[in-house]
Amino acid sequence: MRQSQRLIPTLKESPADADVASHRLMLRAGLIRQVASGLYSWLPLGLRVIRKLETIIREELEASGAQEVLMPIVQPAELWQETGRWSKMGPEMLRMKDRHDRDFCLGPTHEEVITDIFRREIHSYRQLPCNFYQIQTKFRDEIRPRFGVMRAREFTMKDGYSFHADQACFDATYQEMYDCYGRILQRMALNFRAVEADTGNIGGANSHEFHVLAESGEDLIAYAPSGDYAANLEKAAAASPAERQAAREALEKVATPNQTSIEDVAAYLKVPESRCLKTLIVQGASELEARDDQPVQEEASPRLVAMVLRGDHELNLIKAQKLPGVANPLRLADDGDIQAATGCKPGSIGPLGLQIPTYVDRDAAAVADFVCGANEEGVHYRGANWVRDQPLTEAAIVDIRNVVSGDAAPDGSGDLQFLRGIEVGHIFQLGTVYSEPMQAKVLDENGRSVTPIMGCYGMGVTRLVAAIIEQNHDEVGIIWPEPVAPYLVHIVALNYGKSDAVRQAADRLYDVLRERNLEVLLDDRDERPGVKFADADLIGIPHRITIGDRGLKEDKIENLTRMSDKTETLPLDEVVNRLVG
Repeated sequence: MRQSQRLIPTLKESPADADVASHRLMLRAGLIRQVASGLYSWLPLGLRVIRKLETIIREELEASGAQEVLMPIVQPAELWQETGRWSKMGPEMLRMKDRHDRDFCLGPTHEEVITDIFRREIHSYRQLPCNFYQIQTKFRDEIRPRFGVMRAREFTMKDGYSFHADQACFDATYQEMYDCYGRILQRMALNFRAVEADTGNIGGANSHEFHVLAESGEDLIAYAPSGDYAANLEKAAAASPAERQAAREALEKVATPNQTSIEDVAAYLKVPESRCLKTLIVQGASELEARDDQPVQEEASPRLVAMVLRGDHELNLIKAQKLPGVANPLRLADDGDIQAATGCKPGSIGPLGLQIPTYVDRDAAAVADFVCGANEEGVHYRGANWVRDQPLTEAAIVDIRNVVSGDAAPDGSGDLQFLRGIEVGHIFQLGTVYSEPMQAKVLDENGRSVTPIMGCYGMGVTRLVAAIIEQNHDEVGIIWPEPVAPYLVHIVALNYGKSDAVRQAADRLYDVLRERNLEVLLDDRDERPGVKFADADLIGIPHRITIGDRGLKEDKIENLTRMSDKTETLPLDEVVNRLVG
């Protein structure tokens, strides 16, 4: 008796918390079912897609020289304590004790475990480089799981880690992983962008995120349509501004009663916002956080730092909090501390004569004859100029703003525009953040003990399923690209249970297609044609073959291609050749 592939029942209505198209469609099409907040069971259709993605990932990674391992999701606290992350990780790490009262966690990531494997097994530079990966379950106890499987607590991820004797070796592997990720996403028929990304607290010179382009994406990407430049908003930079013009106006104080915002001041003084400078006051680093390369001015208070920007620009929090002397994460100072340090409430603060460490954005430093607060309530300066009215050194000039549409790309490839993307991959340099504290060492060619450089390469597998749907759906359902579809062919047999001719034709076509190694789904349910067609549109398998009594009388069946919505009527014997060809 042959094993038939049957449809999973579809949901007629999506739950109220379905807040993105992919989540709603995955539930309705029977790919997933929610068990608890951020926890999902994968049903047969959804699991088939995951297996397709895993196959593509494995084929490309192994072709690039990476080796697959499988590490446990339950990890002992001792490894995390070696790197200090056991105490640093917040409540997103789910901790537990075993029956012997020993501490364990459900692994949110596997840097410690792979470094432990490395230090036990690899001892010579001759064994380097080595590049390991796994496809494994992760658990991160998100405070607010949302967007279905795109921001779930439990998820499947491909994570990889490489080890290198020197930077040149790492750079070569990094480029190979960059190219490999591109090939993986191309094979999945995705429209994507690889963008420069912030490396976070880990640091390192290289970091790229891979974003599937979709209007529902959480991330904003700046890119040059006519060039190669692309970066996420946290990292994106504009070209250096033009050289500052010479001062033309005299400095004067002007009363600005009740004008406390850039918009109000600009309108009141009849000047563009781009010629107004705003000064934001943030918390400085504590003594433990402070570093030797402090900002340029005399430090009257180690607790506050000023950030000066053009009035029409916004502060980039990630760029700002990386500056020496600035608290990380960035925190705005409260009004009381600001008034104590400046003698003025926020709204009339400016850089002239300000006695706290000050950073000036590059574009703000290029403005001449600007308007700024005078550090007196209801008073501003106009005609202010750097150097003449306020000293400004090169060390104080930094890039701390968000780019805006129309900015010139830093590589000269054109003006920047914005896209939204779903991050599905991230590759970056770990350096020795894990290998150093865990004492992972190898002997170099001179017999000296050296600490290897590590790279990290992540790709969200279950997140990819949602990203594919976000990029490939219409108002009635999913539109699967062929390489990742759960099945290639969907046979819709009308009146299957009552018509011998339909049943025999559908079963024969089903068997022939399977013999030709085509993945085929047969809808043999006792449902009305409208229900079957609606479910076929919802599930979105690339080719839909409709078999009914009316067509069989003329030896014809209907073939609809879901991607193009194009329908053709073919003789029954030609369908197989059309699909195989």
